[in-house]
Amino acid sequence: MSEAQSSQRRGPLVGLRVIELAHVMAGPVCGLMLADMGADVVKVEKIDGGDDTRRQLPPDVAGESAAYMMMNRNKRGIVLDLKHEQGKQVLRRLVEDADVLIENYRADTLPSLGLGYDDLCKINPGLIYAAVSGFGRTGPLAPQGGFDLVAQGMSGIMSITGEGPGRPPVKVGAPLCDITAGILLTMGVLAAYAHKQKTGVGQLVDTSLFEAGITHTYWQSAIAFATGIAPGPLGSAHPLNAPYQAFQTSDGWINVGAANQANWERLCGVLDAAHLKADTRFALGRARMDNLPALIAALAPVFKAADTAHWLVALEKAGVPAGPVLDVAAMHAHPQTIAREMVPTVAHPTAGPMQTIGLPVKFSATPGGVLSAAPLFGQHTREVLGEIGYSTVEIDALLAAKVTTEPS
Repeated sequence: MSEAQSSQRRGPLVGLRVIELAHVMAGPVCGLMLADMGADVVKVEKIDGGDDTRRQLPPDVAGESAAYMMMNRNKRGIVLDLKHEQGKQVLRRLVEDADVLIENYRADTLPSLGLGYDDLCKINPGLIYAAVSGFGRTGPLAPQGGFDLVAQGMSGIMSITGEGPGRPPVKVGAPLCDITAGILLTMGVLAAYAHKQKTGVGQLVDTSLFEAGITHTYWQSAIAFATGIAPGPLGSAHPLNAPYQAFQTSDGWINVGAANQANWERLCGVLDAAHLKADTRFALGRARMDNLPALIAALAPVFKAADTAHWLVALEKAGVPAGPVLDVAAMHAHPQTIAREMVPTVAHPTAGPMQTIGLPVKFSATPGGVLSAAPLFGQHTREVLGEIGYSTVEIDALLAAKVTTEPS
């Protein structure tokens, strides 16, 4: 990285060197989190077309995949043919002074190329080898590949998502397991980095989409452990508190979080519903859960009698947690989203100014952020290879041998 580029980086992880051998989402989420916090993340793409998200079209902007640009901002990009011996040698040289390597291939893919953890830790004993897969490195399903949809189903997420019992299973709209696995991997990398700072020794960090899904079942697992019964879907409702769900208004939907007794009583005041507060079916939290259908039937027509704005003002004044149900575009435009710098704009070499999603963690002393757009295919090949000692002649030879490539 040039001195000018290095000086532009900011965040608590400035100086951390990361090699990303990851594609699509789970691994790249880890890479972008580290990059947004200041790490120098070099994304290594396969020679035959690169990251599969480059072909997830539409939509595109000036021919560049919107999906690829979202997941790979703040990274530098090179291309290597890791089936070619010279390509493997380039990667080994990259690893020599790297802190972290991220990968999300099947468990046997990189070891079969001589590039697994056991191989690379001999080159760099301080290497943190961060692996995310469908089911992890151990257990009967370790050899299998995994996808977010499969993980949502097997982890129990789809059994608790949807409108109610007897309806078809529903996945969470966002790729919950992919994104969460990437965040968990980031957590693991940072913990391993803290260990490395003390000892100088790296390690293998391993998580999976399956485990990422399981972590979202804390409440439902608590219920199943205690009762022996697996809870089912409740729409937007909560499995332990009520009323805590979405209600339709005259012009949209609003989420109301009257989950504890104090907020229930405040809600009754807002709704001018002393009769509900006095009703023994709804007097206490346990009773409200036991009589949830009757409670919702009583509240629904009241909320539908006025618009969302009316209820938001009234509930805020009373101190009852509430918020509108926004679509994604409305979320982008919300003043709170903008105030928290969650929709920054970066300049892409061919697509021009691009909005992306910002860093969701704020640091008072070492603020991170999104500073650069996703790389073109092979955009930083010459730059990165030059940094690890390859001469112009040697780089030209690698290009001629199709071990690597650069933008035309």
